Amino acid sequence: MEQITSFFKIAHQLSSQKETVETVFETNLFRIERIVSNGFASPENFWYNQEQDEWVMMMQGVARLEFRDGIKREIHSGDFLFIPAHQEHRVDWVSKMPNCIWLAIFPK
Repeated sequence: MEQITSFFKIAHQLSSQKETVETVFETNLFRIERIVSNGFASPENFWYNQEQDEWVMMMQGVARLEFRDGIKREIHSGDFLFIPAHQEHRVDWVSKMPNCIWLAIFPK
């Protein structure tokens, strides 16, 4: 029988890290990640340009994403969005209290 684990129980300390990314499940069809952010923001002029589509849901906290076309989107607990492959984006700001916990799904 598989062990039950809470998505919200953070086993690692974030005091020295601004963000941790953990693969919680993976198959040949998709990968699911838990991302925990503690005041993390992308470096100035850094843009993610991912090879895969990404569906992301904010499980806890608040963050602001910025897209290369200048649009900024605030994402709150319970909000989700789809980011197509190669849509350049960055993390502009995230809350510290509470930490942000993201659920990210990447189809393969």
